[in-house]
Amino acid sequence: MGETGGRTDGRTSAGVEGPGERAGRPGGIVVFGAGGRAGRAAVAEARRRGHRVTAVVRDPAAHADLAGEGVRLVAGDVTDAAAVAAAAAGHRTVISAAAAYGAGTDPAAFFADSTRALLATAREPGVRLIVVGLATLLRDAAGRPLLESAPVPPEFLPFCRAHGAALALLRQEGARVDWLYLSPAGDFDREAPGGGGYRVAERGDLSARIAQRDFAAAVLDEAERPAHHRVHLAVTGA
Repeated sequence: MGETGGRTDGRTSAGVEGPGERAGRPGGIVVFGAGGRAGRAAVAEARRRGHRVTAVVRDPAAHADLAGEGVRLVAGDVTDAAAVAAAAAGHRTVISAAAAYGAGTDPAAFFADSTRALLATAREPGVRLIVVGLATLLRDAAGRPLLESAPVPPEFLPFCRAHGAALALLRQEGARVDWLYLSPAGDFDREAPGGGGYRVAERGDLSARIAQRDFAAAVLDEAERPAHHRVHLAVTGA
């Protein structure tokens, strides 16, 4: 994988034909997990570029600020195949930044169910699926899995392994789906304003950082001009 400068300018305003439409990928973008940091950033970037966006959350009342010109806010459960199909109907790009972590959650069941629901919808012709993932599933510069070589807190391991099982499902059951698993090479810099672009990383590096806005630019670039298919792609700040 080579490097690319993430495009963070030249966007269109809401309601105007966006680059995705001009590039031949009409139909709008649906974002599952739109209430989280990565989901919100993807919605904002898509809106800035002029795409028609459907933002899917469990509780719209808790995320009412997402709604606005060019963004339709709906309730939906990403683990329910029928709900995913209904929310994604008419969209050509499906982005999932949904996750389950913390007390009272079952990440293994969540990621297994949501991945299968997303794959079922993305099997429709012409649909692109982009899943926001974890750097811990990458390999380090020595070729070792980060999950084995890096100091991952024990309480975080079940979440990482559930993500890993979801990526394995994409590989096993997504042969006829145009999917991409996209993660930071390390982690997000949640304080950085972004706008500096991004580059593709060959290996995982947990010290690497990328601004949320620049990661969202990478997501939208892959939605508009797909360059990587059925792989785990990692990006970091330029």
